[in-house]
Amino acid sequence: MPTELEELVEFLHHGNTQIRQIACENLVGFSTAQPDLFKRHQLLPVRDLKLLARDYSPIAKNALTMLINLAGDEEVLTNLVEDETFLETLLLKLTNVKEPNADEFTMLLANMAKSDRLQKLLTLKRKVPESVSSSENAIDQLMDCFVKGAEGALNKNATYDYLSYLFADLAQSEAGRSYFVTRQEYDGVVPVTKLTVFTEHQSNIRRKGVASTIKNVSFDVSSHPMLFAEDEVNLLPYLLLPITGPEEFSEEDSMEMLPDLQLLPPDKKRDQDPTIMTTHLETLLLLTTTREGRDKMRAVKVYPIVRECHQQVSDESVQEVCDRLVQVLMRDEEGEGDKTEGELAQAQAEVEGQPPAAADEDEKVVELF
Repeated sequence: MPTELEELVEFLHHGNTQIRQIACENLVGFSTAQPDLFKRHQLLPVRDLKLLARDYSPIAKNALTMLINLAGDEEVLTNLVEDETFLETLLLKLTNVKEPNADEFTMLLANMAKSDRLQKLLTLKRKVPESVSSSENAIDQLMDCFVKGAEGALNKNATYDYLSYLFADLAQSEAGRSYFVTRQEYDGVVPVTKLTVFTEHQSNIRRKGVASTIKNVSFDVSSHPMLFAEDEVNLLPYLLLPITGPEEFSEEDSMEMLPDLQLLPPDKKRDQDPTIMTTHLETLLLLTTTREGRDKMRAVKVYPIVRECHQQVSDESVQEVCDRLVQVLMRDEEGEGDKTEGELAQAQAEVEGQPPAAADEDEKVVELF
């Protein structure tokens, strides 16, 4: 005989709205505590939840919460991603500016991106949601929701912040990275430039997802010239501002820094999340892959900014990436004169905020890679 919980799950497809609502309200906690409860009868409860996502708003909200939790299970995730009809339901709801559960649909779609199969969003075409976008491409529509919908500007019930996590996962593939650096026909804009403006946004979720997306895009070395170019993506200031504080620099260094980094106000604050700062620093490290990138970063005095970041931020991960970045920026290029141990020690000591140790002729500089 089925247990009481199993009987409760069966009420998810009951014909009475109130009974369905009571079942949903009482089952939410079990979607994390006992996920196998929803995998009975060849995932019948999951199929019920997908239908309930279109139900009366309170029922739909609880159904979506359960699906968000259950998407961490590989079997459930596969079921969700392979259901073309359900994917269209998600997109239809998400792009509806009056949808009360738009953020829950956004969170579920972001969780579904953990499956490589959701890369199909990059090529999927669907009806144009005129109140949101003029593009028939699903990925453009999602991007427009994210940009236009910040802070409830598009839908008073949603911020669309979790779409940044979706973008970050999509950017792990070559096709995804290509999308973010390709100018789109419908609006003539390079998608990654729509994201860079949010590196200092008030939402921690939005900043974190955007930082990860930019980092993943930067794995495409061929796009680095575009990322650096001031008349294209102009990425550097958006990476440097979140890791820059109110410290004053020498007049010589300041004059050579990017215009956005000069004359910052005395109350300028770094990003308060060390994981986001670490991500930006790792992106800077990726941008040193080419000689042109290293030369550009030296020319605009990235080193003093990284030095101050290391001295002011006590987080180990932040300091470790600062160390690695300094090693790259301060070392000589092949064919150029080698710096002495003393010069390298001096640079390292400046970053660590310590006086340099006396150079020992019997010791070699330790590389941090």
